[in-house]
Amino acid sequence: MEDVARMAGVSLKSVSRVVNREPHVSERLRAKVEAAIVALDYVPDTAARSLAGSRSFVIGLLFDNPSPNYTLEVQAGVYRACTEHQYHLRIDEIAADSPPGELDKKLAAILRNGRCDGFVLTPPLTDNRQILDTFDRKGIRYVRLAPDNDRGRAPGVIIDDEGAAALVARHLWSLGHRRYGIVTGAYGHGSADRRREGFIRALAELGSAEPPAEARGGFAFEGGIEAGTALLAGTPRPTAIFATNDDSAAGVMLACSRAGVEVPRDVSVCGFDDSWIARTVWPYLTTINQPIKEMGYTAARMLLDRDASETGLVTLPFRLVKRDSVAGVLSV
Repeated sequence: MEDVARMAGVSLKSVSRVVNREPHVSERLRAKVEAAIVALDYVPDTAARSLAGSRSFVIGLLFDNPSPNYTLEVQAGVYRACTEHQYHLRIDEIAADSPPGELDKKLAAILRNGRCDGFVLTPPLTDNRQILDTFDRKGIRYVRLAPDNDRGRAPGVIIDDEGAAALVARHLWSLGHRRYGIVTGAYGHGSADRRREGFIRALAELGSAEPPAEARGGFAFEGGIEAGTALLAGTPRPTAIFATNDDSAAGVMLACSRAGVEVPRDVSVCGFDDSWIARTVWPYLTTINQPIKEMGYTAARMLLDRDASETGLVTLPFRLVKRDSVAGVLSV
């Protein structure tokens, strides 16, 4: 740091303020210090920084999600923010449905051993009141991904899940579909509930004669197989099935294959997330692009960037990605 300060012609304190991304640093000073950092190939010593101050330069990511695709995308986004800020990332899994005593023990161990400067919470943990109350009581900073309850309680990153699901409903309706099935998500997962509600509400507004048939998929591939099998056995059979994430949509497509039902000729299938599995199954999956990696990155940056002005909720955009698993109705 002394070498950087000498080359930039500034004080050691100024270098420290730039490296630690403290507020109220002029762009001119930041540019001089960052140029010296690049020229000298300077890399901050995380251990030394930790000893010199009250921060550990580690943030935690807590998850409990049956979709490995979602979890990996969030991790990638959070990790990118950490590397940009010279931080380390700690990842822990907590079962949201753990008995209160077990959850307390798990959380206490993470807080004791991790010494994290803050946490990114993923759903359904993002709405777990026991975790939120513990963090608030201990003064621990956190950012919530896709919060459902008490959204003003802490900073968070969301998309309009309800609006995205409504867009799916309108797209399927425009193609002539009138019999629908929906594969619902995990219990206690706010985003899954909002997607279901948005889809059903949009169909009602479009004039659908009856609500869609429903089956629980739980955001898992295996759950999608079971839910798809149940929906296909209904009479009359749906001509379009909306699954509230891509993993369960892929399971529905396998159920269709087993039942001799061709996608999209006999049944159209649409997912949600635009994860890698949407481009792995065949036909390629029509889905909602949820910027999961960017949501993780944004949440971590809100924790780490001391110049960041975001407070409250940050809403990121979504889009409908039209692929091969959805087509117009041939016969009803």
